[in-house]
Amino acid sequence: MSEPAGAANATTSDRARRLAVLDAPSNLGLRPPSSGVVPGTYKAPGALRDHRLLDRLGAWDAGCVTPPRYDRQGWRPGDGVAHAPQIAAYSRRLADRITALLDAGRFPLVLGGDCSILLGTGLALRRRGRFGLAFLDGHSDFRHPGNSAVVGAAAGEDLALVTGRGATEVTDLDGLRPYVRDDDVAVLGIRDDDEYSAELAGTAVLVRHVAELRTAGAAASARAALDRLERTELDGFWVHVDADVLDPGIMPAVDSPDPGGLGLDELALVLRALCASPRCVGLQLTVFDPDLDPDGRLAAELVDLLTGVLAPTAGGGEEASS
Repeated sequence: MSEPAGAANATTSDRARRLAVLDAPSNLGLRPPSSGVVPGTYKAPGALRDHRLLDRLGAWDAGCVTPPRYDRQGWRPGDGVAHAPQIAAYSRRLADRITALLDAGRFPLVLGGDCSILLGTGLALRRRGRFGLAFLDGHSDFRHPGNSAVVGAAAGEDLALVTGRGATEVTDLDGLRPYVRDDDVAVLGIRDDDEYSAELAGTAVLVRHVAELRTAGAAASARAALDRLERTELDGFWVHVDADVLDPGIMPAVDSPDPGGLGLDELALVLRALCASPRCVGLQLTVFDPDLDPDGRLAAELVDLLTGVLAPTAGGGEEASS
């Protein structure tokens, strides 16, 4: 990793040649899918790699940040965020690895894992300055103690946590709360009936529900997000994608499939526009569960999506093994 820093100012083709794939297979932020069963999202990076993701992207292999053991035994409603000490420790380690990649001029593609990995990426960015967040998710993930009697699954609370709402042990790592400011966030693709829509409307967060996104069009919606994320006071922005932003008729292999999501073409259009920006410094994919994809077809479609968004600018991938 010898490239110079300054990825946020690189051209799109230069940035793409510096793609680095980092696995973050944490499932600590999810509830068990059933009694005694561990969420299968920890298998997602391997499933995507099985479909030649790195080769197709011409990307550098940045390895894996191995998470602590998933064990919610003893946790009870009212205990706060489950796995909070483990998530805090993992977030710091993930932030260290992402920081090193960014310092080396790499463009990280982080393969989750569940949405709680956003705390690690958010912390990495906050350590470097002030960054924006494009949050593409089927749900707002805005549950916090101020609007819910019980919190617990960080993957359903990650937007609240990364913007500083919730338990200090995960929201104030390194004393850097919040990792992302409300007015530096663009939320795209949440369902029209999201339960926290009214509260979000009272914040500075930019929100485009599915219906609004379709009415305006994917390209215009991406442009609205970029108008916020490319502001000069920001040092760049990060893209977070939860696979459940897609309609479950397309992507059922997620923990909370809800109807009314985006199509693959719509998501691809938004992602291409966001990732083409020279201010975009990284991308992460979360919540895909290979246990719900026994024949691997859905993993292949996600790899097609990622390569369709990122590979056209890769310029041949001649630095893949550097």
